[in-house]
Amino acid sequence: MSTPRLQLEHITKRYPAVVANNAVSLNVEAGQAHAVLGENGAGKSTLMKIIYGAVKPDEGRVLWEGRPVSIRNPQEARALGISMVFQHFSLFDTLTVAQNVWLGLDKSLSLAQVAASISAKAQEYGLDIDPGRPVHTLSVGEMQRVEIIRALLTNPKLLILDEPTSVLTPQAVERLFVVLKQLVAQGCSLLYISHKLHEIRELCSACTVLRGGVVTGVCNPQEETNSSLSRMMIGAEPPALEHHDRVPGEAVLRVQDLSLQRESPFGVDLEGIAMEVRAGEVVGIAGVSGNGQRELLYALSGEDTRADAAAVQVAGQDAGQLGPAARRALGLHFVPEERLGRGAVPSLGLAHNLMLTRTDAIGRSGWINVAALQKQAAAIISRFNVKAGGPNAAARSLSGGNLQKFIVGREIDANPRLLIVSQPTWGVDVGAAAQIRGAILALRDAGCAVLVVSEELDELFEISDRLHVIAKGRLSPSLRRADATVSQVGEWMSGLWSGQQEDAHAAA
Repeated sequence: MSTPRLQLEHITKRYPAVVANNAVSLNVEAGQAHAVLGENGAGKSTLMKIIYGAVKPDEGRVLWEGRPVSIRNPQEARALGISMVFQHFSLFDTLTVAQNVWLGLDKSLSLAQVAASISAKAQEYGLDIDPGRPVHTLSVGEMQRVEIIRALLTNPKLLILDEPTSVLTPQAVERLFVVLKQLVAQGCSLLYISHKLHEIRELCSACTVLRGGVVTGVCNPQEETNSSLSRMMIGAEPPALEHHDRVPGEAVLRVQDLSLQRESPFGVDLEGIAMEVRAGEVVGIAGVSGNGQRELLYALSGEDTRADAAAVQVAGQDAGQLGPAARRALGLHFVPEERLGRGAVPSLGLAHNLMLTRTDAIGRSGWINVAALQKQAAAIISRFNVKAGGPNAAARSLSGGNLQKFIVGREIDANPRLLIVSQPTWGVDVGAAAQIRGAILALRDAGCAVLVVSEELDELFEISDRLHVIAKGRLSPSLRRADATVSQVGEWMSGLWSGQQEDAHAAA
């Protein structure tokens, strides 16, 4: 038998509050796509960071092509031929796409050569990106494309992908899988982390399952079902969602002729956006990242107050020029797509992060009731099964999925009249995703109006009562979920909806 490209032998990594990896062993062969599967907090990302040199193990050893190696930093990993696409991006906001990519490449290349290589790779793989754009102007989906292209430009022997498709459209995922299968056929090895079980079954021929930092199973996912993989990962199948038909009430959010010029030269102009979300319904917005989602969400949340006052109405009141706090007073709560930095302050504990959108524990005198804050945070942690070191655990200490559960839980716990959620289950395991979607539907059944912006079509079809598509800053007519098809929504993502369709669905 040939020597494995990568071998991990009894890798252990301890942190003060948790053992992230406990005697983990796995082998990755040359030209093999190997999945690492586990629920949020199972230790997958820590293990990948050890392989990439970003984290040092406490025990165990790493063998690369049969010889022991000590990978002290990502530069040494890249020198061996290991590249990684992180779930949480490692990009400098103030630099351009090309400058960010250039930092990790051979400095014998000029910046112009790197920019040309990015454009060529982007065109080859269908990952549209402008190398001259500053990173802070990119949406989450566009940042994901930058990370993928940066990794591919290193021509890796082992490519580690941590939730690479979480913010890509189905069409972009298909194109990416063509590329990944080509890489594997050419001898490149993949370590692939995803909570999308159908992706793992399509792409990977080997799978290591982690639970609580321990290897609990090894299998060929192509010989398994989604149900059997779920049982291996979380010990059970996720509960089926209950979607009860009901007649929605009055409009809680009404948007009328919302047109805004982009504030960034790389943004998108909003043109004549019109929609409403009624009490007791979930309205979904689909679309390819970078088509105006960010601008629309800013205008709805109150971060952009340039709209006419009557262009955005919340609970019957003109809100287009109100800030976020004033809109929260009307019952609007908002979950942004960026967890760290906008959804939560990384260095603050979970309890103090409640104060970003909750003022329950602040008395009239302005003093903070810390005990009340901690009690609130503990209740959210318990209700939404958040794995954290308690109410005072720093936001950045949580896995991505657990932080997402806490942020969504924080806003749901506020009993909003209107909840706007962007990418509600990005990077969340199947059990937690079912829990978040179930909580959204329960909120809807309790009479809340819910607007969900997501690039996961399966998710939108699962929880929405009506769907819109956003493309090039324009919003399609609404479409009842029962009438929608994936192919039709895919066509609309290119802006292809006709006047006849608008007439047919205007009243939906």
